[in-house]
Amino acid sequence: MSHDAATPPIVSLGAGGIAGAIEAAATYPFEFAKTRVQLRERKGVATPKNPFRVVGQVYSQEGIRALYKGCSTLVIGSIGKDGVRFLSFDMIKNYFKDPETGTLTPLRNLSAGMMSGVVASITCVTPTERIKTALIDDARNERRYRSMMHCVRVVFKEEGMLGLYRGFAGTTLKQAGATAFRMGTYNILKDYERNRNIPQSTLTNFANGSVAGIVTTFATQPFDTIKTRCQSSRGASTVEAFKSVVADYGVRGFWKGTTMRLGRTVFSGGILFTSYEWAAALLQPLVVPKQEHVRG
Repeated sequence: MSHDAATPPIVSLGAGGIAGAIEAAATYPFEFAKTRVQLRERKGVATPKNPFRVVGQVYSQEGIRALYKGCSTLVIGSIGKDGVRFLSFDMIKNYFKDPETGTLTPLRNLSAGMMSGVVASITCVTPTERIKTALIDDARNERRYRSMMHCVRVVFKEEGMLGLYRGFAGTTLKQAGATAFRMGTYNILKDYERNRNIPQSTLTNFANGSVAGIVTTFATQPFDTIKTRCQSSRGASTVEAFKSVVADYGVRGFWKGTTMRLGRTVFSGGILFTSYEWAAALLQPLVVPKQEHVRG
């Protein structure tokens, strides 16, 4: 997300989509474990906090396929989400940047990130998160849904289009905050390294992305918890989800699943940015010569 402003929009979109798919598939078991912990459990049944323990229990009791329940939905959503996030951030950043220096102030950088997060939530994230969460919740209880498309049809039939946007407020707040924090932290680190002539490499990109992921997780976890409750198989309003978290665990419950999410975001931030740089470098030569030929 800190790529060169000259990057063609089609490269931003394509590279972002590729990076999102790789990141989602590689880290999905941690996302699965985090979602399981955030959903309501039976009273008196302790929920393990160690993500590896949750993954191990599900694997031993339900098999490897259970760990990837809803994965295809998240991968498809991530292709759209990260493609749109990279593209919209680039466009918004170009609109906000200083015409003389081509740079953004920290506040404008944050605003650009928030706006691109809102765009991603409306276009891709909320519907795919709703289906992914419903599939995970359904797998441990009723097992009504036979597949991703069957789940979409059932939700649409029972609740209409609004059913696909359950948890929209929580998801949008999470996306706006997550995108702003992730972009902001990543770009602050990149600027720090650039000012001190620290060479950029796969290792520095991965480390910067991982730090950005950790900051983002702690800052946006309450929105993620509310969003998960809203998007369970039966659904709930934002107010109902808020009240249920407080009733079950108190204020600390809003950070339920943080350990699981950290298990994913430590890797996901690094994977996302390094994958993006790799994909952009691969796609750029395929696009730029064609554009230069057209201009000529």
